[in-house]
Amino acid sequence: MPLLNNGDIFPGLGIRRAGGGMMNLPDDLRGVFGVVLIYRGAWCPFCNAQLAAFQRRSDKLDELGVRIVAFSVDGEPATSALIEKHGLRFPVGFGADADAIAAATGAFVNDDPRYLQSTGFVLDPNGAVVTAVYSSGAIGRLVPDDVLGFVSHLKSKAPQGAEAK
Repeated sequence: MPLLNNGDIFPGLGIRRAGGGMMNLPDDLRGVFGVVLIYRGAWCPFCNAQLAAFQRRSDKLDELGVRIVAFSVDGEPATSALIEKHGLRFPVGFGADADAIAAATGAFVNDDPRYLQSTGFVLDPNGAVVTAVYSSGAIGRLVPDDVLGFVSHLKSKAPQGAEAK
């Protein structure tokens, strides 16, 4: 399964959203910079810290025009409890098929128990990958301050009106 590289269009994924509905990626992020966070599960302390950090910085990310989504293989009850625990206001999906997501994105899969390793993508307003962070274990993941600095830099280099085509 090949990794996604900068410039690749993020693959189309449909993920059930906690609370109802579907997340349709990358379509739900079109027109803005997007962050896609694949996390190991609600049981993972590093994932909890990452998601809580993105929530704490969500106002700054919103100001910059960055939209966040996250998902895992967890069931809806665990996902809903995680959302409540951290007061997550961005869409969080559940029940992702580890093998299908890995095939589409290159995310690493833990065999037993079966879950996706932490993987993060920053997408441009057209759905193209501008950076990808793959982890093969518990640590190594996107952090909100890096995303803020990176997207600010990209926006400062873009010709006026050229952020979304």
